[in-house]
Amino acid sequence: MTGFQSSAPGARDVAAATLGKLRSVPALAERYSDVVVLDSLEDLVHVPVMLKDDLNIALDHLQPRAHEGSTWMFQSGGTTGAPKLGYAPTGLYMNEVHEQWKPLGPDDLFVNGWSAGKMWGGHYLVAAYADLTGCTGIPLGAIGKAEYDAWLEFFLTRRVTAFGGAPSTLRNLFGYAREAGVKLPDLRSVLWLGEAWHPQLDDDIPAVAPNARRWGLYGSTETWVIGTNTPDCPDDTWHPLPSQLVHVGADGLIDFTSLKPHGLNPVLRYQTGDAGEWVSCECGEPGRALRLLGRRDGVVQFRSHNLDVDATIAELTALPGVARIQLRITSHPAKADTLEVLAVPTRDAGPDLADNLRRHMCGSGFGPGVVFHNDPTCLTVTLIDSPVMNERTGKSANLLRRQAA
Repeated sequence: MTGFQSSAPGARDVAAATLGKLRSVPALAERYSDVVVLDSLEDLVHVPVMLKDDLNIALDHLQPRAHEGSTWMFQSGGTTGAPKLGYAPTGLYMNEVHEQWKPLGPDDLFVNGWSAGKMWGGHYLVAAYADLTGCTGIPLGAIGKAEYDAWLEFFLTRRVTAFGGAPSTLRNLFGYAREAGVKLPDLRSVLWLGEAWHPQLDDDIPAVAPNARRWGLYGSTETWVIGTNTPDCPDDTWHPLPSQLVHVGADGLIDFTSLKPHGLNPVLRYQTGDAGEWVSCECGEPGRALRLLGRRDGVVQFRSHNLDVDATIAELTALPGVARIQLRITSHPAKADTLEVLAVPTRDAGPDLADNLRRHMCGSGFGPGVVFHNDPTCLTVTLIDSPVMNERTGKSANLLRRQAA
């Protein structure tokens, strides 16, 4: 499993065809010129890894088209970098997912809570899956806090059995429902994709819906669904689909090759920035599963110091009174960057939370702490009611960037 083996029918031929497409792109021809032929999947070791810019160049040149039905183009990202594009045919490849993953059935009443429109694929991906299950669907989309009471009452009255959304959306909704004392006894499945699961949901969901269990999908707009997660799996562990060739490099970074015979994105050793390792899943399913270890592109430069965004957020979130942390870096035209800590307090947070967070950030254990000592004005701590979210996707990023006027 650490090499390039796959049992998918015609896997080598699909990979070879993808290589041919990439070599036909003038801007990438030299990059792939040393790889003449793939006699086996193991020859992929000679293929350079593909990054986001490489794939975008290929997509601009190839302009993928489906052999049958319509071609759908989606984008993701844009919160901390340029948006990423992906193409898929009608059905969005969800037949294969349905064969492996069964959170919904004909008796379910399912609410699709992913944001619709604006070229994010989550809502439509899950809608295509729901079509295959025979369930009754409610295409709700994203809702704001002012709507929670009315919709939670609707879910209770209609006896909704399944709800899905990005974890940021789930955290806001179930946290509100728990605080309001709402109970959803008929809810038995919570579907999630788009972000990592958050431990707070393990407390909030049982308090609101004691019969509900989580079901996850892992992937990206470029790769589409890579793996599935069931209630019996740890929330960071995934079972890859047969059409996804997953490789963990010596540096721990994961690359993905699509083995879909009619795949539209030329994904060949594509790196998303995630790190991982092969494990035996606690669910007992045969074969090894992929455990995600987080992103390796989460270190940014702040005033010439390395700032590990994920580690900093984990450290601050562990402090008493903190429900959620985001970091926001602002670039100024006439001075150096500033950093703002955005903190969502817990219900029992004390009045000195902001001061405690600031003291912790300025402590010697934090790398750029010397910057804050030399220039206290470059660090601010702001308490907010809810995380800053991407209005298009309903997701909330750990790191936000903005340009000052």
